Amino acid sequence: QSCEIYPVDDEEVPELIKGIDSEEHEFELDGWARFDMPCEDYYDTQQFPESFTGYDGSDIWRFIHERIAFHDDTLVDEYDAENWKADFNKAVSGLHSMISAQVVLGLESKIANGEELEEDCEWIDPKVEFDRRLGVNGETPKAMENLYFSYMLILSAVKTARNRLLRDCQEGKFDEPTAYKLRLVLDHPLLDDPSISVASKKLHDHAVQDEYSVTALWEARMRSRELFRIMNCVQCNKCRFHGKIASLGLSTALQVVLGRSGEGGDTTRVHRVELAALIT
Repeated sequence: QSCEIYPVDDEEVPELIKGIDSEEHEFELDGWARFDMPCEDYYDTQQFPESFTGYDGSDIWRFIHERIAFHDDTLVDEYDAENWKADFNKAVSGLHSMISAQVVLGLESKIANGEELEEDCEWIDPKVEFDRRLGVNGETPKAMENLYFSYMLILSAVKTARNRLLRDCQEGKFDEPTAYKLRLVLDHPLLDDPSISVASKKLHDHAVQDEYSVTALWEARMRSRELFRIMNCVQCNKCRFHGKIASLGLSTALQVVLGRSGEGGDTTRVHRVELAALIT
């Protein structure tokens, strides 16, 4: 039951959104993401927020780290080599860490609220789970470091896309309550903190350091698309829902920071769905 999500009632969906979606069936074949085309079902992230479901997604993450992440002779270190492939791995690991942090927080909240766990649930202690998933002596010693790396990439991408988003607010592409909340995010001083650019600068410098690095960026685009696709294999509906949003948000950050040549993407061409996932 905790894994189920349901579409909102049709009358609750603004006609403007349905009208735009009905006319929109385009995507870039070699883009950073290939997201689902519009359908008649709409889901509310506030109605079904991230929470602890007890779902074990370890097989999915094992496939991601073993098959979608890069493993070749150019990587002296899986996460810290002078190579954009290591940066890609670090960002994907950071995404995993973000989701792990949500799992631990959800477990802690469920216990604090006196809610019962499923009888077959293996995870019953938030501290144990934090140490296992995110601790320096856990399964991924660099989990927290990688989380901050991904966080900085996403913040840098939001900063780069800020003018585009503010223009969309001015042009009435959002209703006023949404535009007000979005402006609060875009005005946050953290976006102008020079320290958040560390990750994006590192990724950029590695991507353009030589001709081979630039020409091989198509591999990053392909793998970011596969990262989104593998979320279809998640058996928990709520986890799949939020996993798709999170993976699309990360691929959008990579698109904005790198583009096709390593010099950054054109934010005016980034799809509204991708920007929504980035902000979410």
